[in-house]
Amino acid sequence: MTHSPYNAPLTLKLYVLAGVVFGIYAGRVCPMLETLSFTQLFSHITLTFGVVFLIRHFLLRDHSLVTQQRQARLDTTLMFFASLILAAFYNLHYDFTLDSNLKVLFGMTLFGFFTGLLLQLDSKIATFDGLDKQQRAQFELSGQRQSLVKQMILLISLLLFTLTTMLTMVAVKDIFWLEHNPQRILDGSGKISVIKEFLYIALVLGGYVIAIMVQWSKLMHRVLLSHERSLMEVTQGNISKRLPIFEHNELGSVASLTNQMLDSLESSQDEVKTTRDVAIVSLSALAESRDNETGAHILRTQEYVRALAMHLSQFECYKDLLTDNYIELLYKSAPLHDVGKVGIPDNILLKPGKLTDEEFEIMKGHPEIGAKALSMAEGQLGSNSFLQLAKEISLTHHEKWDGSGYPNQLKEQEIPLSGRLMALADVYDALISERVYKKAFSHDKAKSIILQGNGNHFDPQVVEAFLAIEQQFVAIADKYRSMEASENALEEGVMPS
Repeated sequence: MTHSPYNAPLTLKLYVLAGVVFGIYAGRVCPMLETLSFTQLFSHITLTFGVVFLIRHFLLRDHSLVTQQRQARLDTTLMFFASLILAAFYNLHYDFTLDSNLKVLFGMTLFGFFTGLLLQLDSKIATFDGLDKQQRAQFELSGQRQSLVKQMILLISLLLFTLTTMLTMVAVKDIFWLEHNPQRILDGSGKISVIKEFLYIALVLGGYVIAIMVQWSKLMHRVLLSHERSLMEVTQGNISKRLPIFEHNELGSVASLTNQMLDSLESSQDEVKTTRDVAIVSLSALAESRDNETGAHILRTQEYVRALAMHLSQFECYKDLLTDNYIELLYKSAPLHDVGKVGIPDNILLKPGKLTDEEFEIMKGHPEIGAKALSMAEGQLGSNSFLQLAKEISLTHHEKWDGSGYPNQLKEQEIPLSGRLMALADVYDALISERVYKKAFSHDKAKSIILQGNGNHFDPQVVEAFLAIEQQFVAIADKYRSMEASENALEEGVMPS
């Protein structure tokens, strides 16, 4: 939905406010001509402001300055020309003095500027609020740059100029008026009139300045808060997030440069991720090439681990650890859980029958072999979450909840969550897969064995998660079983008999 920069209700309210404030000043606070009644003055001003509003509403609502959100210039210009007509009318019909005519010109033009600036800021706030997240991300720098610092300096300068001019005009007028009305000095009414006029001007100018500052701060707050939220998402791992670019100013320039930096960072991170994924696949393929297990075992176990982690991430006690970024790293690292098998002799690793006690002791060394190898890589490349997690999984996925596992006999919470997840995923896949020494078990048979290990082999909460999503396990197993069957059929069809 596109926001219209023209706000008819607010425009009417601000024009009515300007007319009332200007009319009260002219008729009650500082009479332009004592022979002119308050009713006459107010009717003239009401008519003038009413006609100006109608022109603004019907003829200029789609003006280019409105669509460009530069209402301050439009309303200031409009009020200036209206003030010329009103001043000429008073000069011709009531012989207004020069200072009175200047007050009409200056006062109406000033109200036009204040009104237009408030409309301009409101339009920008509404436009920013109307943009959805996708539209904000697509904003680019466009048009001529407008400096926020220069805008602020200009605004302050205008306000100081306005205040100085108004006070000077009031002072000159009051001095001239008091010189020609000495009785007002003697009876004290002149002093009251001067004080009343100064207070009124101060209150009106102060009110408009406060309103403008409030609107300005609202706009800056929205833009800066949006930038802060975007950067917080980046710090939490969402590297694809970009800062909104609302206007071509200092904030827009900083946001644009930050987005360029994030583009470069995302590109570099993609390269690192690709390198990481290639390294994982290569190391996993190396381990797989020396084992009786198929590549589908690696794919299935990482899918099981991710499914378990995503389910557990719903619970409060796991939310801090199981973030989207951590689950992705867990998924990517899982294939390296048996990388240490490259260090096990073939006569043990590929033995079709049951291992002897001595052989099993050697086989039990593969978690530490894998962890040491990954530690060496970590030493070369520096510690990072990927290598740390891969090492953690490799070292602890054969530990058991009751402390009877290997290699370090860790128990319960001493075992990292990654190791506890992989322990169940690895055993489940081994049970449903065919090996040279056994047939594949059904899902129900594998499930019953896992339930027997609940609280001794496996973390009870991980088992609960498995039971909650067991149909996902079945679907994952069927998916890769079908893939293996298709690959085998393809190989048989293309290879010579």
